Amino acid sequence: MPDKRVDKRKLYFIALVPPSPWYEQTFEWKHYCANEYNTKGALKSPPHITLYMPFEWMEEKENVLMKSLTEFSAKQKPFELTFDNFSSFPPRVIFIAFKPSAALTELQKTLMHFCRTELNLLNTNNRDLPYHPHLTIAFRDLRKADFHRAWEEFKDRKMEGTFLVNNLVLLKHNGAMWESYRVFDFASTASADE
Repeated sequence: MPDKRVDKRKLYFIALVPPSPWYEQTFEWKHYCANEYNTKGALKSPPHITLYMPFEWMEEKENVLMKSLTEFSAKQKPFELTFDNFSSFPPRVIFIAFKPSAALTELQKTLMHFCRTELNLLNTNNRDLPYHPHLTIAFRDLRKADFHRAWEEFKDRKMEGTFLVNNLVLLKHNGAMWESYRVFDFASTASADE
C-alpha cells in the first residue's frame, strides 16, 4: 500500500489589525451585516487590512517565516491611519475606507518586495493589482439585492477616527477560518530617537 503523504502546508497572510476600540466596532459592523443582510463571509477573519494576500507555507518551517517577519517589522516605523467613512466594491463588498496614506502604501510595497525576494513568495494574485486598503464588513457572499439595500444604509454613514499602526499580524487558517497568529512589532519610537 502506497504511503500517503500529508500536506503540511498551511495558509497564511499578512495584515494590519486595528486596535481597540476600532477592532470591536468593526466586528460589530460585520455581525450587523451578517444578521441584517445575510453575509457571513466577513466573519471568517478578524477585522484587518490585507498587506499580503494568502500564501502557502510549510508549517514545519514556520520559524523561518517568524524570524523573517520579526526582522522586517523591526525596521518599520509606526504611522497613523485615518478612517474615511464607508465605501464599496459593487455589487458585493462593503467596507470601511481610509484616507490615502503614503506610509501605508510604502509599507505594503516594501512588504511585497520583501516577500518576493527574501521569502521567495510568488503570489501571482498580487501582481498588477492596485492597493486599496480597507476593512471589509460585508463580503463577496452578499447577494446583489442585499448589497443595494445595505449600501443605501451605509453610503452616508460616518466612520471617523485615527489609530496608530505599530505592528504587522500574521494570520493563519485553522481549516475553518482565519485567526490572528503572531504579532510583529515595529521599531519603537523611543529607540528610534536614541
